[in-house]
Parts: sequence; structure tokens; C-alpha cells
Amino acid sequence: MTAITQNLNTAGLLRFITAGSVDDGKSTLIGRLLFDSKGIFADQLDAMSRSKHKRTVGDAVDLSLLTDGLEAEREQGITIDVAYRYFATPKRKFIIADTPGHEQYTRNMVTGASTADAVIILIDVSKVKLREDGGVDLLIQTKRHSTIAHLLQIEHVVVAVNKMDLIDYDQAIYERIVKAYREFAATLGLKDITPIPLSALTGDNVVEPSAQMDWYQGPTLISLLESLSVYDESHDAPFRFPVQLVARHNGHEANDFRGYMGRIEAGKVSVGDTLVVQPSGQRATVKDIVTLEGSHQSAVVGQSVTILLNEYLDVSRGDLLAGAEQPATLLKNLQADVCWMSDEPLDTRRKYWIKHGTRQTSAKVTGIDTLLDINTQERHAAERLKLNDIARISLTVQQPLAADAYDEIRATGAFILIDEVTHQTVAAGMIRIAR
Repeated sequence: MTAITQNLNTAGLLRFITAGSVDDGKSTLIGRLLFDSKGIFADQLDAMSRSKHKRTVGDAVDLSLLTDGLEAEREQGITIDVAYRYFATPKRKFIIADTPGHEQYTRNMVTGASTADAVIILIDVSKVKLREDGGVDLLIQTKRHSTIAHLLQIEHVVVAVNKMDLIDYDQAIYERIVKAYREFAATLGLKDITPIPLSALTGDNVVEPSAQMDWYQGPTLISLLESLSVYDESHDAPFRFPVQLVARHNGHEANDFRGYMGRIEAGKVSVGDTLVVQPSGQRATVKDIVTLEGSHQSAVVGQSVTILLNEYLDVSRGDLLAGAEQPATLLKNLQADVCWMSDEPLDTRRKYWIKHGTRQTSAKVTGIDTLLDINTQERHAAERLKLNDIARISLTVQQPLAADAYDEIRATGAFILIDEVTHQTVAAGMIRIAR
């Protein structure tokens, strides 16, 4: 694996998601974060207080309504779609993704988690089973979402033990739950885990410390989120630039302008750098780097730019411009972990489209190598994949992909599979082993 230097950032944007089982209080927690941090406008507060779907007693505001935007969500009191909310504190900016708790919406959780730096795993203390031997049985969704967080390599896991008010803020029960989660997390390989006892409904340890839990000496949820370091590996990774569009002046222009537009997904580039066009293998040098502000000598990951080359080459959408010293691997056969997102089971007899970066080509699943058991974390043989299954599969693609292992560069190690007939996304995948 490529050695990558870690760049720490505790002042910029933090993307995080909430995940857990049904009615664990994810939407209420986000509402409480926004409410207590003054991230709600007065008209939003008024609309929530007058909502006919309010699920609180008396004049109390139902904070979960802030993210439950669909009518069906408000009627049923559940979260169906991924809701994104932006807010800021004096120390940091945040983008939150509130994801559904139902197993049937696991695919939505994968969508929300794909760009997250941190995940808040909510555990409802009223739902866990306390065994007589002192152990705790965690819910299957807690295990499922933790597994997805591990597969997607989310760096920080915050275990929010919610509804502590329902057990009179019992420290012993909290510690039993945390111990059980740490034991399960160890089987996954999750390392950066921070537990917090809280009550989203009453606000204990969300923004303000809890007077009811003076035995807890750790940070509140918001102060923890403000302090998390984002390990930005992509700055020092090899240069990766999927071409989205070829830009040219019209035929009436005197100068022949040809630029390649896109977003830098990893690394950095400077004028004079030698690049390789993949999959063709042609080499070229950077003539100019252009943005709306004009020409630049260099650009880094995250910037959308237009790159001009000294050479006239056949470059089109779907190609990848990569650093000549460390190009991506060209793959026609690969292995990947996938989360199956379709109601229709995987059929190895049919073809799918694979969308990798800006390239789309035909793909065929040549085999299901192993199916992951969420409870035991063991992998075993399987002949089919159904909705929400997580498995390692083998793929053959019609045109070679310029790709990296997901562990090395997330942007060029991720893909989706699309049904050729219905055009629905049926799976999200992470490239693990290249052959």
C-alpha cells in the first residue's frame, strides 16, 4: 500500500452522519444540535411548533421535524430519505447527513456515509438487551451500520448512548453498553471510538454538559465534533484527475484552445508536470491550469480546474489524468466489497453498467466470493445477493478501469453498479484486490 502522510485539520469543514436503529433518536439529536447551537431560524422553529405531525406533549418542540422533510416521514414518525443539514459554530462548519434506521433503507445509509469524516452511532438504552451474565446484546442495525462505517473507512466513530434519562442516568448500564460495543468494534478493526452518554430529547451532553451525569468527565457531543481531526490523506496521494468534459473555443476563435475540465480527486498538479492519460498510456506535460480566476501555477485536491496540455492527444470524458510516476492500475478483472441496494437479487447471468469516476462501461459479475455475516463478522459462501447484503464479488469489465484500491484512494477505488434495463443503482462497491 502506498505510504501516505496524514494532514490534520481541525478548523475546516467536518462531514458526519448519524446512524442507528429505528427510533433511536437520530433526527431528534440533529434537531437538538441545531437548536442548542442556534442553527435554526425563527421561521423554522415556528413551523415545527405548529406542525400537525408534532410528536411531543404540550408546547414542547418536536426537533425531529427539522430533518424529516418528506410528508411520509412526518406521518409515520420515521426517517426514509437522507437529509443533509448545514450549520456552523464559532469553531467549525458542519454538514450533517441524517440517515434512516430501517434495515430496508441501509442503502441510504451507505449513500450518506460515502463522503463522511465521522459517524455517530446511536444506541437506544431502552432497546438493548441486558443479559444476566453482565453482557449486552447489541441490535443488528448497530452492527450493520458499524460494519458499513468500517468498510467505507470512516475515520471517527462516536458512540452516542442515547435516552439516558429513561434509565435515570445509570452509569453502570452505560458502561456495560460501551464495553459490549468496544468488544464488537474490535472484531471489525474499528479503532477511533469515543463513547458519550446523552439524551437528545432533554439536551444532556449534546451542547451543554449534563448536571444529571456528573460522573461523565468527557466532552459534550458538539465540543467533540469541533475537535475531531480530519486526516486528509488525499493531498499527498498520487495525482488523480477524472476528465469530465473537453472544453474548446468555437471555430471562430483564432487560438486553438483545448482544455480538460474536472475535479482533482487526489494529489496536486503544477505547470510542467508530466502526466499519463489512462487507459491509453499517452504521456503529456501540463501547459496551464485554469479556473474562473485565471491561470495558476498549481492546484490541489478538491479544486475544479481546466488543465491544458502541451501535446495534442486524444483525451475524452471518462479518461483519467494521473501522475506519470505513480499512475493508477488498469483493471479488467477486479475484486470488490459491495453493498447490494436493489430489491432484485444479483443475477450473475446478466450484465450491469459500472460507473467508476467519469467512466461508464459494461460489467459482469463473475462470482460471489464471500457473503459477510453482520452478527459474527464471518464470511461464507453464497450463491445470491439480496437487498442490503454485503459481500465480496469478482467483476470483469468491458473496458479497462484506471483504478486504485479503496484503501489507498477512495475516489478512484469506489464505483456503483447500474441495472442496464431499469437504470437503477443496484450496488455500491469498493475495490479491494486488483488482478
